[in-house]
Amino acid sequence: MTTVRLTVAQAVVRFLRQQWTERDGERQRLFAGCLGIFGHGNVAGMGQALLQDELGDDSPAHDQHLPYVLVRNEQAMVHTAVGYARQKDRLQAWACTASVGPGSTNMLTGAALATINRIPVLLLPSGTFATRVSAPVLQELEQPYAADVTVNDAFRPLSAFFDRVQRPEQLPSALLAAMRVLTDPAATGAVTLALPQDVQAEAFDWPAELFAERVWRIARPVPEAVDIEDAATLIRSAARPFVVAGGGVHYSGAEAALRTFCDRTGIPVGETQAGKGSLPHGHPQLMGAVGSTGTTAANALAAEADVVIGIGTRWSDFTTASRTAFQDKGVRFVNINVARFDAGKQAGLPVVADAREALTALTAALDGYAVSADRRARQEAHWAAWDERVEAAYHPPAEVTDALAEGVLTQAQVLGVVNELSDPRDVVLCAAGSMPGDLHKLWRVRDRKGYHVEYGYSCMGYEVPASIGIRLADPSRDVFAMVGDGGYLMMPTELVTAVQERVKVVVVLVQNHGFHSIGSLSESLGSQRFGTSYRYRGGSSGRLDGERLPVDLAANARSLGAHVIEVHSRAELEQAVKEAKAAPADGGPVVIHVETDPSVQAPDSDSWWDVPVSAVSELESTREAHAAYVERKLRQRPLVGPQDA
Repeated sequence: MTTVRLTVAQAVVRFLRQQWTERDGERQRLFAGCLGIFGHGNVAGMGQALLQDELGDDSPAHDQHLPYVLVRNEQAMVHTAVGYARQKDRLQAWACTASVGPGSTNMLTGAALATINRIPVLLLPSGTFATRVSAPVLQELEQPYAADVTVNDAFRPLSAFFDRVQRPEQLPSALLAAMRVLTDPAATGAVTLALPQDVQAEAFDWPAELFAERVWRIARPVPEAVDIEDAATLIRSAARPFVVAGGGVHYSGAEAALRTFCDRTGIPVGETQAGKGSLPHGHPQLMGAVGSTGTTAANALAAEADVVIGIGTRWSDFTTASRTAFQDKGVRFVNINVARFDAGKQAGLPVVADAREALTALTAALDGYAVSADRRARQEAHWAAWDERVEAAYHPPAEVTDALAEGVLTQAQVLGVVNELSDPRDVVLCAAGSMPGDLHKLWRVRDRKGYHVEYGYSCMGYEVPASIGIRLADPSRDVFAMVGDGGYLMMPTELVTAVQERVKVVVVLVQNHGFHSIGSLSESLGSQRFGTSYRYRGGSSGRLDGERLPVDLAANARSLGAHVIEVHSRAELEQAVKEAKAAPADGGPVVIHVETDPSVQAPDSDSWWDVPVSAVSELESTREAHAAYVERKLRQRPLVGPQDA
C-alpha cells in the first residue's frame, strides 16, 4: 500500500481540496477555501498546512490549493461561510479554523445558526493537548469530575455531526463521516471536527487513497407513488387550498416546478423568510409573506385554508404565527420535505422527497384540478389591496414625511429606494431587528437568489460577514446588507476583511439610536421600551433616559477602511444607491449611512407572535398587555388534526 507522510493538519487540507459535489450532472468543488484566525492552538498545525498548500507541494493531486482568508472574528467567519453556502444552494461550503479556547468557542453561535438553518459549514476548532503532557495549558478548561471534558464539547448539541480526533488513525473515518453529513440535504448543518493542537502537528503515514478525488452526489429523493396519490386526493377535496413555500424550494432549485404547479392549479402561495422569492413578484398566485411578518393577502387566505401544502418548510412559529395563522376547523396539511423530521410536523400527510421531484409528480397527479374562478378573483383582490399598502409605505404621503425630523426617513422609505434602484439580480441581506419583518412583507423579489434573510437564528451581526460570503459566491451580483445600528455594533470589524479582500458589498446602515425591533416589542408587551435606546444614564433618575449617545457610526465605518456615504434626504439616498452601484467591483465595501424614525411602522397585517407577558405587575401598561396576550392565546391551535367546529 502506498503511503504519504503528512501531519494531521496537512492531511486535512489535502483531503478537503479533493472533495467535489455533483447534482444533475454538474460538478463543483465542495470547499471554496478556509476561513480562520491563527493562535497557539492552530498556527503550527492548520496554519502551517495551509501555508504549505498555498506555496505548493509535490503531490500529483495538487492542481488547486485551498485558499485561506484571514477574518477578524471567529463567529463572523462562520456567518461568512453560511452566507456563501446558502447562496450556492448548499452545494459548496467553507472550512473554518480557530485556535484553542476562546477562539474556538467564539464559533459556537455560528454553529447554532448553521445547524438551525440546515446550512453546511465545516468547523475545525482547536483543542488542548490530547496527551495532556503539559496540562493544564493556557486556556484549558479543568473539570474536577471529568478529565476528558473540554470547551469543545459545547459544540456537540449545536452540530449536525461532531467528532474529536484524538489520534491520527481516527482522522480518515472522521473526515468521511463529515463529508457524508455536509452533503446530505436532510441532515446537513455545522459539522465539527475538534483537533487537539498536538494532534494537528503529529506526523502519520496515510494511505494515498485517502487523497484521491471524491465526488459526493447530492440526492434528489423521489416521492413514493402512494404518498403522491394520497396528497393529490386530499388536495382535490379542497375548496380553499394554500401553499407555504419554504427554503427547500430554493435549495432544490424547484422554483420553475412550483410556478408550473401554480399556473395549472391556481393555488395561492405564501412564503416563509427562507422561501421568499420562490415565485417572482407579480406572479398571479404569489400572496407574499405568510405568518407573523406576513402580508394581509397571504394571512387572509391562510386563515381560511382547508388544505395547506408546505413545501420545504420547517414550520417555525413565525410561519404559523405561533399556531394562529390557520383557523379553519378542518384544516389538513400536506408536508413535502426532504427531511422526514420536518415532513412529520403539524400532523400532516408526509411526502418525503426532493421538492422539485415531488412538485413535478404532484402536478401530474392533479391534472385537470384547479381552484374556482371566484377563488382566483379573491386572491387577486387581496393582493391588489396589499400591494397598494406597500406602495404607500415606499412612497409615504406628505402627512407622514412632514412629521419627520429634518434629514430623517422612514425605514420603509429606505427599503423602497434600495428595492427600486437595485438590479433584479442583486441580493438584499438581513438577519435581525425590525428590518427582517419589514423586508418579508414589503420587498419585491425579482430573482430566485435575490433575497437572503437569516431568520432561523435571527442573529445580530450576521449581515456584514454574510454579505462577504454571498459576494464571494457570486461576484456578478451586488449585495445590499441592510443593518440597523444595533446589529452593526455587534460585528462591524468584518468590513476590514472586505477591504482586505477587495470585496464590494453595500452596507445600508440604518441609524435609529437603539434597538428598533425590541423597543417596539417591549412597548407592545407593556415594558415601555425599557433599556432599548442608546442614551446616557440620567443624573437625577439614575436610569438610561438621558440624552442620546454621540456615537458616529459613519466615522466608525470610515475608520475601518470602507467608503462611506452619509445621506439626509430621499434624494441623497437615491444618489447614494446609484453611486454604490457604480463603484468598482474590486473597490471594497461601501457604507450608506441614513437616519430613520423608529416610531413610524411598516404596514401591519394584524398577525401575532407568542411572546409571554408578565402575569402579574404593578404597571398598568403590563396588565393591559397581559390581558391582550390572554385573548390572543385563545386563537392558538395544536395543529394535530382536524377539530370539530
